[in-house]
Amino acid sequence: MRLMTFNLRFANPEDGPNAWEYRKELVAEIILNHGPHLLGTQEGTVPQLEYLAGHLPRYRPLISHRQTDPTCQYPTIFYREDLLQAGESGEFWLSETPAVHRSLSWGSAFPRLVTYGLFREKERELWFYFINTHLDHISAQARLEGARMIREFFFSREQPMILVGDFNEPPDSPVYRKFLEEDSPLQDTWRAVHLSRMGATTQHNFAGLPRGSRIDWILLTPPFRVKEALIITDNQKGRYPSDHFPYAVEVEY
Repeated sequence: MRLMTFNLRFANPEDGPNAWEYRKELVAEIILNHGPHLLGTQEGTVPQLEYLAGHLPRYRPLISHRQTDPTCQYPTIFYREDLLQAGESGEFWLSETPAVHRSLSWGSAFPRLVTYGLFREKERELWFYFINTHLDHISAQARLEGARMIREFFFSREQPMILVGDFNEPPDSPVYRKFLEEDSPLQDTWRAVHLSRMGATTQHNFAGLPRGSRIDWILLTPPFRVKEALIITDNQKGRYPSDHFPYAVEVEY
């Protein structure tokens, strides 16, 4: 089963030649070329998400539970409806009032959200959670509290889980430790495959030149086992689909 996390970069007209209008076809092409069964996108505005929903054949966005607001940037799950069955789904705001639309706390620069769904591959019995989030880029406290909320909501459940997103912190940071230590069942898919802990990054500011650190993660629990982990650097004559590289893994179970 193939998984992908992809920070789309919101539709910002100030991006000039890298504005969404010039990237959107390449975004869809790269997703289709790599063919994830499950895709978690971040920063998508409503028009961006509607474009992808209309240009990714066989993919369905998991949004029936959503109160859609054109002012929001949404973490969103797309799934291959020919390969997967979706069950329960939902989302909540990473704040002290998680049921309050667009609520934010702890100095968060923007309202932050976690969205999730229960899935199973058709012809297989195992149901599992696929969870997608985007933690705040300014407030370290908001990131850590958001990680705590996600952990408390999902870790007590019986089903396996896959957690993807833009966590805005490098590996071994407080957020990373919150998810992977303290008797956590989660595993970092990148480190499961790549022995070196240095050098990998998922940011590049549209230039294709790695900068910063690996802040886009796919974490998962047993019984999933990682076969391959790939930071995707596909481009079209130097034009990149986003200011982040998509990150994809293949798992078996």
